[in-house]
Amino acid sequence: MSAVPVPARVLNPVARLVAAVRTAYRGPASAVEDAVVCLLARGHLLIEDVPGVGKTTLATALGRSLGVGVHRIQFTPDTLPSDILGLTVFNARTQEFEFHPGPVFTPVLLADEINRATPKTQAALLQAMNERAVSSDGVTRPLPEPFLVLATQNPVEYLGTYPLPESQLDRFLMRISLGYPERSEERRLLIAGGADRILAALAPEMSLAELKEAQEATEKVTVVDKLMDYVLEIVARTRKSRELILGVSPRGAQGFFRAVQARALVSGRAFATPDDVKRVAVPVLAHRVLASLPGAFDATAVGRKERDAIQRILDDVPVPL
Repeated sequence: MSAVPVPARVLNPVARLVAAVRTAYRGPASAVEDAVVCLLARGHLLIEDVPGVGKTTLATALGRSLGVGVHRIQFTPDTLPSDILGLTVFNARTQEFEFHPGPVFTPVLLADEINRATPKTQAALLQAMNERAVSSDGVTRPLPEPFLVLATQNPVEYLGTYPLPESQLDRFLMRISLGYPERSEERRLLIAGGADRILAALAPEMSLAELKEAQEATEKVTVVDKLMDYVLEIVARTRKSRELILGVSPRGAQGFFRAVQARALVSGRAFATPDDVKRVAVPVLAHRVLASLPGAFDATAVGRKERDAIQRILDDVPVPL
């Protein structure tokens, strides 16, 4: 492998960041790694799970470990686009219109229960996520760097919700489910009295300069031709599968490739492997496809057919040696 080794000044802060978030969030370690993968790949994360499993803790721990601000928006049906993006108001003293930035102008945004907002409000946020800028009164204002959205939605409680359409789900690099913590981890959480004390004690473990260098290093992670063909074959089969009526888009393929690179860097490598592809395939691709034969509605099984279809594709595509 001819990949140039990743400098310790890049790998060490990434490892410290993962370890710091793990001290506060006691759920699956894979969820922390996925959040950091999204951060390094300049993507966004959608967490689909029941209340109380640590979604807010994960977002807050990530923001504090980066030493940046975290804003939380509780979405409701009456949340307006201006409540997120900001608005322009007239200043009677200066006789001028002034723009007041909304909570979206933050490095880490926790969009809680995003599917409770109306489609118009959802679209306003997702446009900002895609373009990393907010346009108001003919002026485009860039969002801060880094800019990471951790959005949550409840897969069980569908009363009064507006599910995200496929075109908007495509804006998220990953969709994951946290699940419940292991008994040993939950025991530690009970003894500690919850995560609030741990969160309050978290110190920044990665500077913004170190994060920028890690993001640039992610783009340089080596993906050999055989592995590139492996990625493209998986994407192509989602478009040909009889189980799916909607395959992965070119934007989805780009996100898949970048997530593979970020996963390699989180694992401490300057080169990607087939294991990196397998690890990120389902969380990156399953929400970008649509099953052709959806079964009877089951709120606890939303997305299961798509995840199973992606897993079968992974099982069928030969792994490059």
